Parts: sequence; structure tokens; C-alpha cells
Amino acid sequence: MNRFEQAVYHCMDAVETLLQNTSKPLHRAMLENFRRHVHLEGSGQFDQIVAEDMMVDHPVYRVSWGDNPVIVEGKEGVVKFYSSVGAQVLWNSEDYLAVNDWGVADELTFNQLLKGSDLIRMGYKADDPDAHYHLQSRQAFIWPYDENARLRGENLYEDKTSVKITPVAPSDVITPERVAQIHREQLARLEREKGEKYWVL
Repeated sequence: MNRFEQAVYHCMDAVETLLQNTSKPLHRAMLENFRRHVHLEGSGQFDQIVAEDMMVDHPVYRVSWGDNPVIVEGKEGVVKFYSSVGAQVLWNSEDYLAVNDWGVADELTFNQLLKGSDLIRMGYKADDPDAHYHLQSRQAFIWPYDENARLRGENLYEDKTSVKITPVAPSDVITPERVAQIHREQLARLEREKGEKYWVL
């Protein structure tokens, strides 16, 4: 297992750590929803993200990435948004995670593994369009929840001063398919350990 596979396996460790010190049922349900959402997203199971027990009827996303921030509204819009991003290798790390009655806040390092051609298309520089690179930036994720611990939307903000791009050796490259497999493994493990509908308040 290479370093990026390990990073994907451990991308939700901050949630487990916070759960160990969280007793309020509402807060625990929010954190379980948050973690499950990330694993569903990483495995491409977008329809389950917008299920009635995971998300409110009319979610609103505010995504401040790149030069063209977007607002995404409604469950259909959310599924289209995730589908438009496509299968990618991405994960979070170095989280500062908090939960309160209104929702979840997470300052994190957002990591992407992509080809130079993808970087160029995004407006970054890359020496080799066919080589792979590790793109990192610090971001703030603000996820509001309702009183039933269902997601009301996402507010995502990037610190553009923190962007870092480093070349990746071919031996470290992992595929989106491998990432999806890891997230499916984690989902199955959580259901085994916690039981059916463990994320529902």
C-alpha cells in the first residue's frame, strides 16, 4: 500500500477522534452523516448522498473554487454537480474539525492527484502534461445541518495562498477506481460495526 492509499484510508480519522469525545446524539449523528457522505462521494454513490435520511429536500451548495464560484441548489443539482466532477483521486487531511447544533466545520488540507493536463486546464502550470502531480490547498468546509441531523448544504472556501503542487512518482499513482474501492470498504466496515442506519438521529 503506497502513501496515497494510506491517506485515503485515514481521511476520516478526525471524525472518529471527535466522536470519542462527543456525547450529544444530535452532534454524533451529524458527524456520522458527514463521514458517510464523504465515503459515498468517494465511491460515486451520489444518489445515496441525497437520500431523505441524509439530506434536506432543498440543499444549497456554495462552492468558492477557482475563478468561478458556483451555487448549486436542489438534490438534482447536487447529483449533477458531483457527476460533473467525475471520478477523481481526492482526499482530505490535517483536519481541524468541530461540531455544534447548527452543523459541522472543518478546516482541512484538500488533496488531489491529477495529471499535468488537468492542472493546465484548471489554470495552473505543469512541466509535463502527462505526468502526475499532487495538488494541495487549505480549505474551510462549513456544512449546516437541520434538527434531524440532515445536511442542508455545503459552503466551501479555498485559501488560494496555500496552494502547493508537487510531482508524483509513477509508483505512487493510484486510480479513481482504487479510491472508490477504499471508500466502499470503509462503508461496509462502518455498517458492520455500527449497524443499520447508524447515521440517523
